[in-house]
Amino acid sequence: MMESSDPTLAQLGWRSFFSEQASAEQSHHCQPVRVMSVHRGRVTVSGEGFEGSISSSFPAQAGAEDRPTVGDWLLIDRKTRSLVRILDRTSLFKRPAPGDERRVQLIAANVDTLFIVTSCDRDFNVARLERYLVLSREVGVRPVVVLTKADLSPTPGLLVDAARALQSGLRVELVDGRDPTSVARLAGYCCLGTTVALVGSSGVGKSTLVNTLKGSDSIATQAVREDDGKGRHTTTVREMHRLAGSADGGGWLVDTPGMRELQMSEVASGVTEVFDDVTVVTLECRFANCAHDGEPGCAIHAAMAEGDLDPARVEQWRKLAQEDAVNSGAVAVRRSRFGKAGNRR
Repeated sequence: MMESSDPTLAQLGWRSFFSEQASAEQSHHCQPVRVMSVHRGRVTVSGEGFEGSISSSFPAQAGAEDRPTVGDWLLIDRKTRSLVRILDRTSLFKRPAPGDERRVQLIAANVDTLFIVTSCDRDFNVARLERYLVLSREVGVRPVVVLTKADLSPTPGLLVDAARALQSGLRVELVDGRDPTSVARLAGYCCLGTTVALVGSSGVGKSTLVNTLKGSDSIATQAVREDDGKGRHTTTVREMHRLAGSADGGGWLVDTPGMRELQMSEVASGVTEVFDDVTVVTLECRFANCAHDGEPGCAIHAAMAEGDLDPARVEQWRKLAQEDAVNSGAVAVRRSRFGKAGNRR
C-alpha cells in the first residue's frame, strides 16, 4: 500500500451530499475513500493520505447494488482499512447482466456527465444512442454525445445533426480523439472534483479520448477490425483516470469496457423523457389502457397517419418501453426472492 497526501477529498469529488452521511463518530473512526477500480473481491481506493487496495467482501446474499463499484465513496476503518459502509450515491449506472436479465451489473457511481461516444462510421446508430440517452436521463446525469473519427464519413455534419435531433438541447461534440486541440473542448466538462463516464461500443475511440485528455498514452488502444467495423475490447476494467495538468487538479474520467449489449431495466422515466414527443401524444388517446396498435381513438396512430410522428421513432419507443417492462419485472421477482426492499441510491 502506498501512502500519499494527494489528491485531496475535494479533488476526488467529495461534497456535502457525502459528508452529511458520515456521523461525527464515524468521521472520527472512519476515513472516506473513493473507489478507483474494482477487481474480484478487492477494490482500489484513494483518499487523503491513503491509496491502496482493500477487501470488498460482502455477504453472499447481498444484491449487486449493495456492492461497491467504480466511483463509489466508502467509509473504511482508519486502523484496519476494512470496509465499513458504502455511502449513498448521487447517481448509479447499471444494466441487466448480459445473458441473464435477473442479475444486475453496475457500471459506475457518482457520475456528473456521461460522454456517449460513437464514431462517424458504421458504429453510428440512432437506436443505440437513444438507449444511452434513456439510461442517462433515468439516472439524472447530463448526457453529451461525442462523435469521433470524422474522417471516416464524407458528411460528418449530417451525423451531428442526426444526433442533435434526438432530444432538444442535447450537447453534441465532434472531435478528433488524437488531436489535443480538438479534444480540449471536452475538458470543460471535467473541472475540479467532477466525474465523467465514457460509454460506447468497442473501437469508437474511448481509450484514445482518455489518453488525449490525460496527455498520455497509458491506456492501450487497438484497431477496428476491417471486415465488420467492430472494435476489439481494449478496456477490460472500469477505472477512474485523473486529468492532470489543470490548475485546479482537474476532474476524473471513467473508461468502461465496450458494451455491444445494453438492455433496458428500471428506466421508465428515462424512456418518457427521451421520447417525450411520443408520450405527450399518448395522453390524447381515447382509452387510458390503449396499446397504441391501431385501436379506435388511438392518438399515436392518428399522429403517424398525419405525419406528425415518425413511425420508426414510435416503434423504437414501443420496443424500449416493452423491454424495460419485461426486464424490470425480472428484477422485481429477484428482489422479492432475496427479500430486497429496493435499491440503494
